[in-house]
Amino acid sequence: MKIFRSESFVDYKTYTFNYATYCIKEHQQELPDIYAKGFLPYSNNIDLKEETYYLARSLRVDLSVFTPSSENRRVARKIEPLSPSFEVIPIEEFNVNDHDFKSYCINFANKRFSEPISNERLDYILQSKSISHVFEFKIAEKAVGYVIAIIEKGSLHYWFAFFDLDQQEFSLGKWMMFSVINWAFEQELDHVYLGTCYGEKSLYKVRDFKGLSYFDGNQWVSDIKKLKLKCKTDAEFNKDEFKQDTDLFLERLSSKPI
Repeated sequence: MKIFRSESFVDYKTYTFNYATYCIKEHQQELPDIYAKGFLPYSNNIDLKEETYYLARSLRVDLSVFTPSSENRRVARKIEPLSPSFEVIPIEEFNVNDHDFKSYCINFANKRFSEPISNERLDYILQSKSISHVFEFKIAEKAVGYVIAIIEKGSLHYWFAFFDLDQQEFSLGKWMMFSVINWAFEQELDHVYLGTCYGEKSLYKVRDFKGLSYFDGNQWVSDIKKLKLKCKTDAEFNKDEFKQDTDLFLERLSSKPI
């Protein structure tokens, strides 16, 4: 792997000069170590040729101490009358170019993601060499959800999830996340990575799963009370300034060899 930094926010009044940390994957077998160092896959610039990862406050479940929580069991009982099921499909056996599948993902993203996802970005994500499996969830033989997953050795990354919003009363999204984690536990994997954890909207991940820890920039921390406080007090940033800084980084990254 190749780790590098790029200038980010500048606040000269407080002598704060931030550098964002990134990583480029050079070999597939590096993935467990990349995730263990707190990195997550970057997909916001479809012009990048190398698989690039960014350092962030991310979450993982340590499966050696994982047990279903009371909330996990409640969600499972609630959806049980619908007889839900799921299949773990290797990526080479799943048609990522299927029009209905891609439309399903785009429609969900446009309703639930903070920013709409384009067809081009979805294609870029689905063409990632690191994606290994798709979890397909069904109710009464009808597909109601998908999880794009990266599994390598003992690590599983629950990357993107798309699901039927008409099933919200049954907490379908929660059940899908629990099902993937429980499946990984049964497969005797080591960790499940759940993406970033910023703001109060991320707290559902924090409340629901045992064995959770977060990456604080240096190490994995299991102090969940401290994490909840961080999420509740995350400051709003200037999105225009962030976009300008990000665009500058992407211009440098895409125009110069690293």
